[in-house]
Amino acid sequence: MSRRPAYLVLSAAAWAGFVAVTLWTIAFLAGVVVPRVVDGPSRTTAPVAVTTDLALLLLFAVQHSVMARPRIKAALRRGIPAELERTSYLVATEICLVLILVLWQPFGGSVWQVHGAAGLVLWSLCAAGWLLAITATYAVDHLELTGLRQAGWATPRDPARADDLQVSGLHALVRHPLMTGLVLAFWATPHLGASHLLFAAGATAYIAIGTRFEERDLRRTFGAAYDAYAERVPALLPTLGFRRGPGPAGPSSASAADHPADGR
Repeated sequence: MSRRPAYLVLSAAAWAGFVAVTLWTIAFLAGVVVPRVVDGPSRTTAPVAVTTDLALLLLFAVQHSVMARPRIKAALRRGIPAELERTSYLVATEICLVLILVLWQPFGGSVWQVHGAAGLVLWSLCAAGWLLAITATYAVDHLELTGLRQAGWATPRDPARADDLQVSGLHALVRHPLMTGLVLAFWATPHLGASHLLFAAGATAYIAIGTRFEERDLRRTFGAAYDAYAERVPALLPTLGFRRGPGPAGPSSASAADHPADGR
């Protein structure tokens, strides 16, 4: 286990950045605290705003997906210490998110506005979505997911259990609880403007596409065990009367194979 001071400092800084950007994103989408929010006042024409926002979402999607591919990770290992591989991914993700939060261009008007008890219900669902997404990082291995374990902040995982497929807890409800939480958080809002709609639709489309690629990798890794798991448990939307089947429990997870903070 590496305990080089530089690795410890860099990984801790990346983790702190992850926490800060997560809180910033929550405030950005909720339209509170931060000066620039997803449905703020327009600063440019609608065509320019839409083009800019789509480019920012595409940048995030490309970075998040490309850096998660095995070939790219193998190439990165030739120039980045293995202990900092996950940290480098986390930092790149944070940079892309900060660009979205700073450069996002609001446009258009209101799609819906809900007040009273219905609005409170939507805020509660939004909070539940963020809580589910954050909890999902701990349902796998938060330290591994954010690069702290690899950098030396905790003991390495047991190699004998490193490839276990997690099918219990949240993963007995849905195969990708982190993504389920994010989708719920993006859409459950009492005040949805046109630019928030673009953000939610674009992010949801990326989650749908990224999940398909991830599923392909998981089936390649776990084979028949994952096929059986997928037959029992839905990908994103929980169903009533789910049946929790037997399976090995370990720190690795179907939903954590490629995604860290919105998740790799």
